[in-house]
Amino acid sequence: MGITSGIVLFAVIWFMTFLVVIPFRLVTQGDRGEIVEGTHAGSPEVHNLKRKAWITTGISVVLWAIIATVILSGAISVRDIDGWMFNRMGPPTGQ
Repeated sequence: MGITSGIVLFAVIWFMTFLVVIPFRLVTQGDRGEIVEGTHAGSPEVHNLKRKAWITTGISVVLWAIIATVILSGAISVRDIDGWMFNRMGPPTGQ
């Protein structure tokens, strides 16, 4: 895995984790009972995005380290995943 692949992998993990973390501890206008005219009751009142971004970064670093280690060690390959799920690649050719 090259530097660019590592950065792309981290970005994908970060954004997926961020989308999971955003709804946690979200306080909406409906929860507070203070709905601003013209907005939905489910609009966030308190979102703490900076804190959630830091939490996301911490979780992403740990997940990236685990996934990058698995990829670089060769413990699981694309052929292994194909064998478990699809079995389309066939047996490996001679080396």
